[in-house]
Amino acid sequence: MKKVILTAILMFALSAASFAQKYAFVDTEYILRNIPEYTDAQDILDELASEWQKEIEDMFAEVDNMYKEYQAEAVLLPEDMKRQKENEIIQLEKEAKALQKKRFGVDGDLQKKRQELVQPIQEKVFNAIEEIANTRNYAFVFDKASGATILYAQTKFDISDDVLDEIGSVMQTVKKENRQRSEYQGGNK
Repeated sequence: MKKVILTAILMFALSAASFAQKYAFVDTEYILRNIPEYTDAQDILDELASEWQKEIEDMFAEVDNMYKEYQAEAVLLPEDMKRQKENEIIQLEKEAKALQKKRFGVDGDLQKKRQELVQPIQEKVFNAIEEIANTRNYAFVFDKASGATILYAQTKFDISDDVLDEIGSVMQTVKKENRQRSEYQGGNK
């Protein structure tokens, strides 16, 4: 009988300990928006993407112009000149597609630049989250910006400002009184 009671008490204690885990959440979108270095990096990436997109569009426009000229002249050209013009058009189109892949492909220039500019900032954010989670003994920290469905969250468990304050010791962040949250703030109770 004592074993049954002792086992029941032990099971109750273990289950109570599992319910005592602490949880928190962050809004990484909010955090990153309030780090000037991140917004500067995004501006650089947007500018590069726009510049490279224009460069590629210009190449494809040139291919299109060459093709239209070829169609207009094709009737008058001998076969060997036709093949030569067709090959030039095909070659320029291949170059344009190759440049597009080089700039915007999976391992393209834009992705490399994003890793160079944004990844160090994201690592600092993660390290700050990890530090706060360890210090405050949180079992889980959810990110409400990443698509993890949080249907309700009390703002007292939002440690986003704490993360920004922690990062503020390593890099510049927007002052607390100037930070702006998104319109929706579920669970403000």
